[in-house]
Amino acid sequence: MLYRIAVALGSLVFAIFSADAADAPTPKAEMKAVLDELEALGPKPIENLSPAQARMQPTPADAVMALLKKQGKSTEPERVGKMEDRKIKGPGGEIPIRIYWPAGGKGQSLPVVHYIHGGGWVIADLDVYDASPRAIANAANAIVVSSHYRQAPEHPFPAAHEDSFAAYRWVLANAKSLGGDPRRVAVAGESAGGNMAAAIGLMAREKKVQMPVHQVLVYPVANYGFDTPSYKQNEKAKPLGKEGMEWFFGHYLESEKDGKNPRVSILGARDLSGMPPATIITAEIDPLRSEGEQLAGKLKKAGV
Repeated sequence: MLYRIAVALGSLVFAIFSADAADAPTPKAEMKAVLDELEALGPKPIENLSPAQARMQPTPADAVMALLKKQGKSTEPERVGKMEDRKIKGPGGEIPIRIYWPAGGKGQSLPVVHYIHGGGWVIADLDVYDASPRAIANAANAIVVSSHYRQAPEHPFPAAHEDSFAAYRWVLANAKSLGGDPRRVAVAGESAGGNMAAAIGLMAREKKVQMPVHQVLVYPVANYGFDTPSYKQNEKAKPLGKEGMEWFFGHYLESEKDGKNPRVSILGARDLSGMPPATIITAEIDPLRSEGEQLAGKLKKAGV
């Protein structure tokens, strides 16, 4: 099951990125077509926008849809066995979740994946990140629970982390009633969602809650810092560069101290031993690439 999750997410990432041997990586033809389509939709640099304006901007998902239409291909979402929207109780109010059952999934005790979407703790929602949970559900033959969270700047750190952990505890408590196996609950997340998926292990250890059986971290935010090789190499990358990441951090964190908190800077955690086995997927044209690589190294050193 865990390998299938990695393949499901990996196919979404590695299919679109590649790099030349030179210092400046270039997108593969498939990704360039998406980036060209996104540019045609006229997004403004996020660092020049307010959060409210940023939430109204076209997304890479919109660009993919536009490209598919232009190519005469279907824009229908990947079919799953069943999908259901719910709201669960969280520390700051109701948390929207979306549950996906795999197509053809039979019987009880399916593996369960708690999925957390990206968006820098500020933008995006369950709709923008609908494709990944669908792909995971079918490829891994697993029930996927995708959870939203309170967003900044209206709700600064640690609101999103607390909501994500509350959703994880809900998944553990309700896995069986969904048709899943509560002993086989994994976490997965992209970007800021990858950060919070990784933080769930730290929070579970701290609060003596059952650990995820695996963590799939897709280009995770793993450190509050902007001087890594990939930040320097991809400082002006689109749609996400250094200034964009500074903008996201600036809205979610209230202080430098927040940035050093191990829930945000996973790399700064004193002890990562005992964390769940991990699959880390990085993208080449991404300021976050180096910290993903560093996190993999630190986990290995800790025996994970």
